[in-house]
Amino acid sequence: MPATMTPPLFIVDAFAAAPFTGNPAAVCVLPAPAAPRWMQRVAAEMNQSETAFVSPRADGWDLRWFTPKIEVALCGHATLASAQVLWETGRVPRSEVIRFWTASGVLNVRAVDARIEMDFPAKPVAPAVAPPEFAEALGATPVFVGRSELLGVTPD
Repeated sequence: MPATMTPPLFIVDAFAAAPFTGNPAAVCVLPAPAAPRWMQRVAAEMNQSETAFVSPRADGWDLRWFTPKIEVALCGHATLASAQVLWETGRVPRSEVIRFWTASGVLNVRAVDARIEMDFPAKPVAPAVAPPEFAEALGATPVFVGRSELLGVTPD
């Protein structure tokens, strides 16, 4: 991103009804996709658990999430924050479903009365063998231990 351009940047307290509560995420609204290295540097500067980068496309919005150190494939609170920014800034009418294109697939977010509904991918779970110290760490005997595919993004 050229130094002369300053894209809008927001800090949003997701899952909160009052300022300085909830789970904060940074949201950067871009006119077009940016270079991953630049986004990573912005995320490091923001120093939030996640910084979301949204940019428009013909059929919705591209959405990527970066921690201060890596890109991640899925982040719920930063998705919620991104939708709120798009609605609050008038980029998307609150009556419309926002379609985010992500490394984890298409995520749809909609406002329903005072709530926000988000559709996320579900990964199948297979039974797994728990490490011997698992029950002791929990302080209980697990009824089921499972493993699913991890969502991840390979660094560029």
